[in-house]
Amino acid sequence: MNAKVKQEGRLIAASPVTERMVNGLKEAIASCSPETIIETVAVASLWSDQAQQQIQMGGRIYCPLTIQLPRWLDFPGQIMYQACQDINTRRQWVSEKLNLPLCNDANWLGDHWLPIIVSTDEIGFSPLIYEGMMPNAYEMVSWDLPPYQRYRDVLENLAWALVKELKAPPAVYLLQFSVAQGLVFDRLWPFPAAPAIVTINQGQGNLYTYHWCCLNNLPLPTGGDRQPQQLLSL
Repeated sequence: MNAKVKQEGRLIAASPVTERMVNGLKEAIASCSPETIIETVAVASLWSDQAQQQIQMGGRIYCPLTIQLPRWLDFPGQIMYQACQDINTRRQWVSEKLNLPLCNDANWLGDHWLPIIVSTDEIGFSPLIYEGMMPNAYEMVSWDLPPYQRYRDVLENLAWALVKELKAPPAVYLLQFSVAQGLVFDRLWPFPAAPAIVTINQGQGNLYTYHWCCLNNLPLPTGGDRQPQQLLSL
């Protein structure tokens, strides 16, 4: 996670949103795998030689909630995180292969996210997430509302194409896009980023619960009205 570290080693969360993300994942782990010992590590501490030696000892399951990671950190999603961090390459591929317009960092930053739930043998989609006028003010929106209806097939096909192209391992991903001037692709996140906090306390729809289950090949939550809207075989 992105955070600061005091001289004595105590972690300071970088923001309330970061803290909510971490707590959401910790609660999901405690609920699904109560025997698991949870340790929060500030990403700033990973650049020390001591941290590298400790981490190389193994025996841990890493669930990074930041894309800014040292290159030496070896975990199952390492290649995927690096691919998603290379935003320009992802955008170029989407433009060339799928002929979709792209976000420009100076304009049109994506304010919508499509959650993609990738398990070992299927892919599912949860309700769209939208950021309102206030930063980090997220809400879930229905596909039934315009203009989302006409973009649903395109978005799900885009998600499917990215998952296949990148050989995405089981996890929850967020496809970031904009609809301000037509459908515009921004980027892909390899974990439940800040917008996913809106799903906390939403019963079966908690994206942090899905993320932990996917990472550990646990049965996905079922039942309720917040389960993935569609499951497709991989």
